[in-house]
Amino acid sequence: MTSERYNARESEPRWQRRWDEKAIFASRNDDPRPKYYVLEMFPYPSGRIHIGHVRNYTLGDVLARFMRARGYNVLHPMGWDAFGLPAENAAIERKVAPKAWTYDNIAAMKKQLQSIGLSLDWSREFATCDPSYYKHQQKLFLDFLRAGLAEREKRKINWDPVDMTVLANEQVIDGRGWRSGAVVELREMNQWVFKITKYAQELLDALDTLDRWPDKVRLMQRNWIGRSEGMLIRFALDPATAPNGESELKIFTTRHDTLFGAKFMAIAPDHPLALAAAAKNPKLAEFIAEAKRHGTAQEIIDTQEKQGFDTGIRAVHPFDPNWKLPVYVANFVLMEYGTGAIFGCPAHDQRDLDFVNKYRLGNTPVVCPEGQDPKTFVITDTAYDGDGRMINSRFLDGMTIEQAKEEVAKRLEAELRPLPNPPPQAGEGRVGAVGERQVNFRLRDWGISRQRYWGCPIPVIHCPTCGVVPVPDKDLPVVLPEDVSFDRPGNALDHHPTWKHVTCPQCGGKATRETDTMDTFVDSAWYFARFTDPWNEKAPTTRAVVDRLMPVDWYIGGVEHAILHLLYARFFTRAMKATGHIAFDEPFAGQYTQGMVVYETYRKPDGTWAAPDEVRIEAGGNGRRAFLIDTGEEVVVGPIEKMSKSKRNTVDPDDIIATYGADVARWFMLSDSPPDRDVIWSDERVQGASRFVQRLWRLVNESADIAKGAPSARPAAFGADALALRKAAHGALDKVSTGIEKLHFNVCLAHIREFSNALADVLARDAQPSPDLPPDLAWSVREAAVILVQLFAPMMPHLAEECWQVLGQPGLVSEAAWPQIERDLLVEDTVTLVVQVNGKKRGEVTVARTAQNPEIEAAVLGLDTVKQALGGNAVRKVIIVPMRIVNVVG
Repeated sequence: MTSERYNARESEPRWQRRWDEKAIFASRNDDPRPKYYVLEMFPYPSGRIHIGHVRNYTLGDVLARFMRARGYNVLHPMGWDAFGLPAENAAIERKVAPKAWTYDNIAAMKKQLQSIGLSLDWSREFATCDPSYYKHQQKLFLDFLRAGLAEREKRKINWDPVDMTVLANEQVIDGRGWRSGAVVELREMNQWVFKITKYAQELLDALDTLDRWPDKVRLMQRNWIGRSEGMLIRFALDPATAPNGESELKIFTTRHDTLFGAKFMAIAPDHPLALAAAAKNPKLAEFIAEAKRHGTAQEIIDTQEKQGFDTGIRAVHPFDPNWKLPVYVANFVLMEYGTGAIFGCPAHDQRDLDFVNKYRLGNTPVVCPEGQDPKTFVITDTAYDGDGRMINSRFLDGMTIEQAKEEVAKRLEAELRPLPNPPPQAGEGRVGAVGERQVNFRLRDWGISRQRYWGCPIPVIHCPTCGVVPVPDKDLPVVLPEDVSFDRPGNALDHHPTWKHVTCPQCGGKATRETDTMDTFVDSAWYFARFTDPWNEKAPTTRAVVDRLMPVDWYIGGVEHAILHLLYARFFTRAMKATGHIAFDEPFAGQYTQGMVVYETYRKPDGTWAAPDEVRIEAGGNGRRAFLIDTGEEVVVGPIEKMSKSKRNTVDPDDIIATYGADVARWFMLSDSPPDRDVIWSDERVQGASRFVQRLWRLVNESADIAKGAPSARPAAFGADALALRKAAHGALDKVSTGIEKLHFNVCLAHIREFSNALADVLARDAQPSPDLPPDLAWSVREAAVILVQLFAPMMPHLAEECWQVLGQPGLVSEAAWPQIERDLLVEDTVTLVVQVNGKKRGEVTVARTAQNPEIEAAVLGLDTVKQALGGNAVRKVIIVPMRIVNVVG
């Protein structure tokens, strides 16, 4: 028996080197075994991993190690999502090249990730900024272009006039650029888009098949796609008020049942009718200009003050020619949604109600809740959006909402009116229905153009003669120039002296390259497919390989990527199928969103934040108090929040690994809470995990001393103690196996603790004062110790390798097959039956599983609760339902 402590600092690097030397985590594409693909969302190379990375990658690593031991060909790769604005900002601020900054960060983070002991196939590593990767991304773009899935179109964008770049909605803060602080302009520019809307319905329907995705993620995607069934209605404009050439206003609505509650029309600031009206109204033009200075993000629209400008134009109600509705330009209507115009029914829409209350337009309820008196039902400050019957709606009164929708649809479809600009297929009559049923989607095509340097170049050439010309496949990749300057605002590619100037591949004339680069979401929309064969230089994928190894069996990452990244990846997979690169539709069979790592905060008296390692915690009668270690000054213990540098409540993984070892960090991350919930960092519980590591080390060493004297052959029979230990071992094996498959890692760790206690009890009781145990019990101790090590090996692989060696087992535990469960040992010898007296439960009785009816009956009638319930009455009969229930009839 050893008295030495387990030394993680010495052990962990040694086993990591051993794994690398044997390349045991490298996956072979010609492996005949069934595949299993585990993937964590790959990181951005910021330069440091954080403790959240440790949790994320440990979750996937446990699953990968388990499935590898189960006999699967496990693909568990790693790469780098390496393009993006932070590298460009670093180039500007630090006077370094984005490429150098990125690859330095990759080297540093790779070293950190390797220190965690992850079973990754590093032979497949790539960074998305490698030309060998984005060459194939450019090929995919050109294939999408030929297939009609990529187009160039004019789009409304947020433009920063100082940085001279397009801004995402999230980069517009209070109407100003997040970096320059310049007032943002709403411009119309040519942008490259992917036609994701072509798959809107398919993407929506397929969510029902993703039964191994979290419900919350599927709901978020459904809401983002936003399918709505409604009507496209043509409101005629009063000729006396409309600008020249304007005769109608089209709106899409899902609440055509509420038309009789209409009080106003509202159009987007950049709607053609608004611009036509503004041409002769300077105040309206000023209002529109101000509205355009704010971002187009939905959250901004929802929270800003609702403002409108009465254009003086009047729209005619489709059911009453004498009913005229004022047309407002409103800052809460977006041209990108529907038709860029709405009708407002304030009684049943809170946004519309806020608007009419501000401009004193009034409201008319047209849906009355069941049980309310229509005569007294009024709306003041809160709109009613529930179910009910129609009121104040003429021919609709008394109908349900659905009945009213159907009646309105029928009438508007039957009413014809001349078309203002009829299409050729309209025929000689040149008329169309006032209303038509229509399905709309909130989803918009994916704009991928970015006016920045550090991204994948878009492989097209602009020729004054030939127009947009694709770069020939043979000329790929279009490589970023490295001699760029960031001393001028805007895109460094756009003012590069030579890179953008080329000859046209078609006519040979002077032409220019596209200087926009791709949105970095493109880089991560297909990397999982590239991992299946990153050595293929000729094509993005190898069909036979990608179709066999995909889809990803478990994809693990934060919920912040639940909408855009996952949706774009699902679109990209379909687009790759349409262009012949793959044969499947969905990239991820299972998707898991892990919780965050959170920590309490500490605020100094001066209002600044203190880091956890600067604070000493004392627990006493007045609760927990915190003091600065250096000065003794008391600090305020704040709420538990997501770790962030700004509040200094972060933990450096390197410090934890240096102090306790990677296995302790891994164990803590898995044990504290279910993986899909936030885990609260606790120094005390980390120390507890460290103590448990040492306990396991001692337990295995004690077991090894006994195992040396155990017979090599399996005993013919087992005594009671040996059988009980074997049942505990195989019971834990069954529970942990099931738990890992379900990703219930914290439950698995609880079972491992319970089993280790059972083994420790045997050693404490039977191995003292001498380790000379009966052969059957010694054999069972050895078996239990081997199973215990294999159970915690996916979670604490370094400790497991050390323990495996102590037990004298051959090879590496990382290469060992998962133990076989002996199902006979899971069958309990006893069974617990519910006992009833005259149909009412009076207790339970535990009997041998093989007990016969007379034995069961005797045990039941001997229960005090049964005697009391009978009250001295004779027993008429006893009904026994085998293995379930006993009913005594008195």
